[in-house]
Amino acid sequence: MAVLTMPRRRPGATRVPPLVLAFVLVPLLVEAAWVFWPALQGFYLAFTSWDGLAAPRSVGFGNFTTMVHDPVFRTALGNTVLWLLLFGGLSAALGLGAALLLQQERRGIGFYRAALFLPVVFSLVATALVWQGMYQPDGLINQVLRAVGLGGWQHAWLADQSTAFYAVIVPALWREIGYVMVLYLAGLKGIDPQLYEAARVDGASRWQQFRHVTLPQLSSVNAVVLSVIVIDSLRSFDVVWALTRGGPYHSSELLSTYMYSTAFQSLRLGYGSALAVVIFVLAFGVIATYLVRAFKEAS
Repeated sequence: MAVLTMPRRRPGATRVPPLVLAFVLVPLLVEAAWVFWPALQGFYLAFTSWDGLAAPRSVGFGNFTTMVHDPVFRTALGNTVLWLLLFGGLSAALGLGAALLLQQERRGIGFYRAALFLPVVFSLVATALVWQGMYQPDGLINQVLRAVGLGGWQHAWLADQSTAFYAVIVPALWREIGYVMVLYLAGLKGIDPQLYEAARVDGASRWQQFRHVTLPQLSSVNAVVLSVIVIDSLRSFDVVWALTRGGPYHSSELLSTYMYSTAFQSLRLGYGSALAVVIFVLAFGVIATYLVRAFKEAS
């Protein structure tokens, strides 16, 4: 008489509960429907000419060829690279500086941390509207300059080609510094205090402690900060559009604002998608280059 035996489960094999699968698969499906599929569609449209009404018409690399001879694209690309350098560099430097100043637990330190982080909570459009009022000819900035005897410095900040770009970058920085500060504060909390004690015993100065202890220990946080800053830089749109719409005369035009105006105002959706592909390539290239270099140094 045959004896039925139950199949033996392999050691280490575990069955994933259906509820866990649901929690993983449902967000993944939503992400695929709302992010991945539109992104793939954008790559496809980058090689077409489409006005949003008629069927897309394939043009090959025609949109990218057009960019080479497009003076507005070259201006927007140059402004975007400059924005990335200024916005990224100042955000990282000022955010790290604020974190170093506010890392020690002292009385009232929570107030200063909250004050620096508060702009992150505000909408960028609301932030831009506040700064727009401050930049007006009779706004707060010019009034303060007049009050302190610097009336000659009063300026139409957003209407001048030479100052519009830098005036727009200030509200974006004001918002980003608090976010970067929080990331660095978390990283500083994870550094072993014994490393600083050993450095002090060896006679290391504060600068040497920062250079040889703090910075190496923040390498993983730097990767996160770089990714956040690059992505935020290249997708910066709200504050620029609300303040200047890329003007005057494209002096504050970024790839993001040019992409929006091209796609949704001029209805050149194929060319706008090609601009979006350029933004993606820039972001991916900068982040991938840094991560590859960081992995090589760590190995």
